[in-house]
Amino acid sequence: MEYSTLGHSNLSVSNVCLGSMTWGLQNNQNDADQQLNYALEKQVNFIDTAELYAVPPSSDTYGKTEEIIGNWLSRHNNQRQHLVLASKIAGPSLPWIREGSPITGKNVELAVEGSLKRLQTDYIDLYQLHWPNRQHNHFGQHWPQQIDFSVTTTQQEVENMLDILEGLDRCVKAGKIKHCGLSDDTPWGLNTYLTLSKQHNLPRMVSIQNEFNLLQTQDTPYLLENCIRENIAYLPWSPLATGALTGKYLNNARPEGSRWTLMQRNGLFRDTDSTHKATQAYAEIAAQYGLTPAQLALAWCKQVHGVTSTIIGATNMEQLKENIDAFTIQLSDEALAEIGKVLKAFPKPF
Repeated sequence: MEYSTLGHSNLSVSNVCLGSMTWGLQNNQNDADQQLNYALEKQVNFIDTAELYAVPPSSDTYGKTEEIIGNWLSRHNNQRQHLVLASKIAGPSLPWIREGSPITGKNVELAVEGSLKRLQTDYIDLYQLHWPNRQHNHFGQHWPQQIDFSVTTTQQEVENMLDILEGLDRCVKAGKIKHCGLSDDTPWGLNTYLTLSKQHNLPRMVSIQNEFNLLQTQDTPYLLENCIRENIAYLPWSPLATGALTGKYLNNARPEGSRWTLMQRNGLFRDTDSTHKATQAYAEIAAQYGLTPAQLALAWCKQVHGVTSTIIGATNMEQLKENIDAFTIQLSDEALAEIGKVLKAFPKPF
């Protein structure tokens, strides 16, 4: 297992981060225990969760994933000091989470307290804002004219971001969280937080996690350069595009129990003709080099300049083993060139 420093923090994280969002819906406590134990055996030390999980989100599953991790931690107290545990506060719009209210400094404190209780731990190593209060170009909202950024004023957004940072600062000073990060945010969002941190001597973001995979590359080159220049860890989530890049949804297949058989909060926006054509092309490249489609996609993600640790997820042990093993693969220049041709042919499949 390879390790990298998490941005400008003092934390060393494995280049594989174990995601957990299926625990509590598609996976139970026993499944999670097996995944956690196997990941640690493979020297994965980075675990990502969120108060929102399990997903697809609902009032019935809110907080279930953190509770499952907390249950495991209560039986493995000796492992806590060796883990980098990350969680997130949910953004606005979900009525069962603080009545759908936006992220504020006060809500950060409330959410941290709830996560600590569910996780059965005294501190969270990395605490992230799951998505911004403002409109943002994620979850398929990245086409021209889909978002009007002038709906709110810059002053309103900056004042809110300062209030959030002050709430995070109170949690850091209380020892409840160690570091802060972003999720589903943009270069403007990241840079505004960095500026406010410097101006007001508040915690500096150390990381950002966004969707990034062979079907979704909108963060390169601009946000990735931003992260490299500012020493911010870049953490891709959904490197398999919710399983699409495994090829299991080709030819309109819907394997029983798979993500695409469940109701999705933002719909199946990845399910397009271009997505399937690109996936088929990547599957053919994988076969050419003796790899599974998932291995190709994960190995590619690992090799992108600026990527610190890739967040993987699995609903069974076979998937988990395949995913972790993918990070030992080094793609050849020839394979990368073939992948590059498909990327150019399908730059924005969904």
